[in-house]
Amino acid sequence: MEDSATDLVSMAIIANSGDARSFAFRALEEAKTGNFEEAENLLKQSEASATLAHKAQTDLLFAEANGNKQDINVLLVHSQDHLMTSMLATELIKEIILLYKNK
Repeated sequence: MEDSATDLVSMAIIANSGDARSFAFRALEEAKTGNFEEAENLLKQSEASATLAHKAQTDLLFAEANGNKQDINVLLVHSQDHLMTSMLATELIKEIILLYKNK
């Protein structure tokens, strides 16, 4: 995969994982007010965005596995950091929402 293609995939990971994180935090805000139905809808949107981010990451992994070595650059590293922090935030937010529900 060429550098420009890797950069595009990196940007897709960043954008979609950012969307996933934003939807999850919006879900948390809804849960705080007791609007659990909207919180669930936002979590579904978060999961859809996370799936797109994972697909982009998987494309990179398959390219590498198929012998298309990629140069590691700061944008790619940043995209992986962004994805992992988004995943962690979403997992924690789901747990916090459960606490609000059981309150």
